[in-house]
Amino acid sequence: MTRLIVWRHGNTDWNASDRVQGQTDTALNDLGRAQATTAAPLIAALRPDVIVASDLQRAVDTATALVALTGLPVRSDPRLRERYYGRWQGLTMPTIAERFPAEYGRWRSGDQSPGCEVESLDDLGKRVGEALQEAADAAPGGTVVIATHGGAARQGCGHLLGWSTDVLRTVAPLQNCHWTELRHDPTRGWQLRAHNVGASGTRDIPAPV
Repeated sequence: MTRLIVWRHGNTDWNASDRVQGQTDTALNDLGRAQATTAAPLIAALRPDVIVASDLQRAVDTATALVALTGLPVRSDPRLRERYYGRWQGLTMPTIAERFPAEYGRWRSGDQSPGCEVESLDDLGKRVGEALQEAADAAPGGTVVIATHGGAARQGCGHLLGWSTDVLRTVAPLQNCHWTELRHDPTRGWQLRAHNVGASGTRDIPAPV
């Protein structure tokens, strides 16, 4: 049975200030590096066979903490990048609400394509889901660790599970350096086994759908 560990990167200064990162290439801060160092032994204990990371630095640096324990190389895949937030990248949410009230209102109401060049959730889920599936296909029966981003992880996992955008809106976002675990059953396909797992011990599994 193939297992995917979809791991969100550690904290950044933009996370700390609630600034929209999207595909801006921000680095981990001291807290983020400490989070990655703390989480890495827990993931190493799962005996990963492959490590794949978004090409953005915060994901690569998170994966590097696991490399130090496993000796595995990291393969980079730009499809694992976070959602592209267009004209919102680099802004705080209060600033977005002030400058783009109509688009912000649509985003808050669940519109997956609110405007301002923000990538649609369907497009995000498809590109990340395809990257997850290809990584899994390259290691059949193995454990694959994917270092990526919060929104990318949720939509990509949802794509594999066949969950709608409305269902995914009910799933709590991944905390920094926490992960989602999926396993592939030859008969039933992809299944959610755990969500928001990390050093803090958080373990959430949404209700069946």
